[in-house]
Amino acid sequence: MGIFPKDIKTMDDLFVHTLRDIYYAEKQILKALPEMIEKATDPQLKQAFQMHLGETKNHVTRCEQVFKMHGVEAKGIDCPAIDGIIEEAQDIAGEVEDKEVLNAALAAAAQAVEHYEISRYGTLIAWAKQLGRNDCASVLQKNLDEEKAADRKLTELAEERLNLRAAS
Repeated sequence: MGIFPKDIKTMDDLFVHTLRDIYYAEKQILKALPEMIEKATDPQLKQAFQMHLGETKNHVTRCEQVFKMHGVEAKGIDCPAIDGIIEEAQDIAGEVEDKEVLNAALAAAAQAVEHYEISRYGTLIAWAKQLGRNDCASVLQKNLDEEKAADRKLTELAEERLNLRAAS
């Protein structure tokens, strides 16, 4: 089996395939975030996860908007990468007993998710522009901006409090 499905023949096919990938990923993240919120004991981390849950709902809606703008069906395709990142986060969260260490682990797991999303949205925006779809690119840019902001917030929380508490 190759890296990409055989139905990808054009840049447009690649764009739609990757949009379906991130759409699936966003929906999986919607399912995973409530558990992360429940497990987080740091109030600021819990709040950051709750805020990002609302943003993720908007990301799904924006992806659906791009599908519609592009004239294709809004549907996801299995994304083993995000499944693996989420599974790893769940495994770690289930194994860590120290609450301070758990908070640091949850923040790190969330950042792995953010980094995946940032790479996908950056690629989609570049491809949308290449395809002459600046309208799609501008919608996707909103998601990218929020993903980058969430990543910055997690970095700040980890560096200023979570990692310090976990190490002491």
